Amino acid sequence: MISSIAGHTPDPGLGIYSVSKASLNMLTKVLAKEWGADGIRVNAICPGLIKTKFSQALWQDEKMLDHFTKRIPIARMGTTDEISPLALFLASDASSYSTGSLFYADGGTVI
Repeated sequence: MISSIAGHTPDPGLGIYSVSKASLNMLTKVLAKEWGADGIRVNAICPGLIKTKFSQALWQDEKMLDHFTKRIPIARMGTTDEISPLALFLASDASSYSTGSLFYADGGTVI
């Protein structure tokens, strides 16, 4: 599953988005419990601010980008190249004992 940190920590103005991601997070856990005995693992990646077309309004405006990156401990937005290795890990046998987990890739935003 691809979720978001918004399912953990909502942002003003993103109420419906946050609720949908919180639901996805719980669905990840429920399905992990229900399908685990069948050998099916279910995990979710919860990205923070990642440079994508979806977040373009935030990173095109330098003042707005600065506003958002100030609250990230790593102090920068992430890239899709930093999410894809996590997805590859979860799709591989290297994560064979991981299920029902939420993997945050957010530069430390939710801490």
